[in-house]
Amino acid sequence: MSAPEPVVCTRCGRTRGPDDDPATALAWVSSRERGALRWLCPDCARQHVRDIEGKLPDEYW
Repeated sequence: MSAPEPVVCTRCGRTRGPDDDPATALAWVSSRERGALRWLCPDCARQHVRDIEGKLPDEYW
């Protein structure tokens, strides 16, 4: 069985670690765009919450 791929923020490059606080680990946001799974760290998700809710394409952020 292969190890799961690490979760990396597509905006800033931050990596979710196994030792992260459980509340912080739950705050990561995932989305599927064009068949690819993308992740946002809590800081980037908070910064772009209106863009996410408005479903704006990433290039407008």
